[in-house]
Amino acid sequence: METGTEAADRCDRVAVRRFFSRAASTYDAAAIVQTEAREELLRRLDYVTIEPRLVVDAGAGTGQASRALVRRYPRARVVALDVAFAMLGASRRRAWWRRTAPFDRVCGDLERLPFADASVDLLFSNLALPWCDPDRALAEARRVLAPRGLLSLTTLGPDTLRELRAAWAQVDAGAHVLPFVDMHDLGDALVRAGFVQPVLDVERRTLQYAEFADLVADLRATGSRNVLAARARGLTGRRKARAMRDAYERERRDGCLPASCEIVFAHAWAAVTPRPAPARDGPTVIPFETLRDTLRGRRRR
Repeated sequence: METGTEAADRCDRVAVRRFFSRAASTYDAAAIVQTEAREELLRRLDYVTIEPRLVVDAGAGTGQASRALVRRYPRARVVALDVAFAMLGASRRRAWWRRTAPFDRVCGDLERLPFADASVDLLFSNLALPWCDPDRALAEARRVLAPRGLLSLTTLGPDTLRELRAAWAQVDAGAHVLPFVDMHDLGDALVRAGFVQPVLDVERRTLQYAEFADLVADLRATGSRNVLAARARGLTGRRKARAMRDAYERERRDGCLPASCEIVFAHAWAAVTPRPAPARDGPTVIPFETLRDTLRGRRRR
């Protein structure tokens, strides 16, 4: 995994904000994987006993999870945070149209959370971490979480868009697809940030597309663009783009083009004591399903 210094230059923060702002009006219709991951992450909160006063939906997008969190924790204050102001505007319009319970909105960055130390009881984040420096974002999450506060998140693993990465690799050596973090590296990062009892597991999806253009359209509609600081600027040449599409076409099976997605789920608790030193072999990675009874019995004091 990258060091904090290396990863700080990995994503262009201005580009992240710009692409997700552009996607605000098209996001929900195209966010198939994002929706499945969000619903599963919300379901997993059923096995955690927690009575939060302040809940932050970090990387809230159009506010779908924020509305669900308001219903789940009616006594809590829920804050939807997103780096793209247009996404927050979309969440406000949807809330008015559906007349859902209100929640607050804050335009902010996961790498610089605008909350006081130890002020948040539950930090919920669905597929926002891929667009951040993981170490910085997790350190900020640990800073704002109160003792025994819960971090519940999803991110993308390295098998995500592996077909697209392989197709580009046959054309040039440039940076075209984000280097998503491996589950075990994420577990190490959680321990480095000062979290305890991390629980991580992986689910895989494969989307099927009739045409390569359909995949590109979905990526653009959800803001999932190349935001690597090392990306080539300017338009991709027609010859290179055609060669990449031809390489991707070789992945076609039964008339469809696959697009792999590896979703990493993680729960971890903010330590009560000062940040512990990481274990030599890193944290134990345990499938979520085996720890339901343990999570269900855990209560805040």
